[in-house]
Amino acid sequence: MLLDSLLGRFSIDIGIDLGTCNTLVSVRGQGIILNEPSVVAVRKGTNQVLQNGMAVGQVAKDMLGKTPESISAIRPLKDGVISDFEITEAMLKYFIEKVNGRRKFIHPRVVIAVPSGITAVERRAVLDSAVRAGARKAYLVHEPKAAGMGAGLPIVEPTASMIVDIGGGTTEVAIMSLGDISVSESVRVAGDNMDEAIINHLKRTYNLLIGQPRAEKIKIQIGSAGPLEQELTMEIAGRDTISGLPRKIVITSEEIREALKDPIATMINAVTHTLEMAEPELAADLIENGICLAGGGALLRKLDEVMSNATGLRCWVADDPLGCVARGTCIHLENLELWKDTMDSDDSA
Repeated sequence: MLLDSLLGRFSIDIGIDLGTCNTLVSVRGQGIILNEPSVVAVRKGTNQVLQNGMAVGQVAKDMLGKTPESISAIRPLKDGVISDFEITEAMLKYFIEKVNGRRKFIHPRVVIAVPSGITAVERRAVLDSAVRAGARKAYLVHEPKAAGMGAGLPIVEPTASMIVDIGGGTTEVAIMSLGDISVSESVRVAGDNMDEAIINHLKRTYNLLIGQPRAEKIKIQIGSAGPLEQELTMEIAGRDTISGLPRKIVITSEEIREALKDPIATMINAVTHTLEMAEPELAADLIENGICLAGGGALLRKLDEVMSNATGLRCWVADDPLGCVARGTCIHLENLELWKDTMDSDDSA
């Protein structure tokens, strides 16, 4: 305990939002200092990261769908949890070393946000990966709790705060009060499923095959959950599934909205189900307090309006929704003595 306190004076404590699509890293006292895609480039058939770890993050994402036979660009997390432990460990090591700099002999304490629905085995895997990647001490916090803190919700007060955190692999829904989660639901339908819905729509309707990065671009540029004041169009290129040749088409925001209906409906069902499970007094608080949307999926046009119509409650998008979870991990770091007993750690896993 004394040694940990002494080391804490010289180490950099790190908060990590380990997301399916992006990893955000925050540092105690500095806030978010790194935001990179959760992608690693390796030599095909091995777990050897290219260029001594330099092909991690944005560099590796730029390789998606464009690698030669000798290289694989891999997203080592799926549905918010680790699907490839060795590559996730290499990615964590890269991010920790990048932030820790020259402090080779003083390892940081690390707080990692994870989906609330992961199993005990999955929690242990994240903790073990963090310690092997260079953490002196690793803690886990549930994503919706971190997101609520990062969004500035009064989660420690005796009133209901509700967060819907839509990431790449999971949608986390939680009602919180008195510093903890009262009721929650985690569904493995989120941003990636929207991208997949767009890919399937173009393949089915136009016989046009595109990759995930291009589908994400369509979602960002013309995607919406509800009708727009002025509907949008976009030219998109891909490979014709019949001729095998490259081809361009023009698509509209109306058809993309129709393609996104199913994943959006699943997210809204998770929200309404969580509301149905809430205690009456908490449900009553939400009439006044409303629902906060966080995560990259919250930026989908009109999603707050559609969710408000479905629930009858006021819905709004948090400031900088992409950074809410990372900011929440930073708050935990700054108040570690207060919160550490509420988090899983590598001692208790």
